[in-house]
Amino acid sequence: MSKEINPDEFYAKLKDQLIQTSLWPSLYLYKFIVPVKPDQSKELLAIFDNQGAVISSKKSKTGKYLSYSIKMKLKNPDAVIEKYKEVAAKIKGVISL
Repeated sequence: MSKEINPDEFYAKLKDQLIQTSLWPSLYLYKFIVPVKPDQSKELLAIFDNQGAVISSKKSKTGKYLSYSIKMKLKNPDAVIEKYKEVAAKIKGVISL
């Protein structure tokens, strides 16, 4: 039986881990997987556009998905979580790693 993850609990735990493991401001590496659909990739890139992010992408072996690695400097754990929430709200089918 799988237990559904409460987003508030997940983000609270992530924030605690980020506080304990990093000095802020810090570079943070996001990893996302999105289905290969032009609109979704454009939306993801727009979220991080003009913010000094270094973005790389790679197609899956089947060509159905794109994985994105996005590295950027953020001021605190709250900024990290804000981006995760923004991506989740705007991009259907995204997988955050």
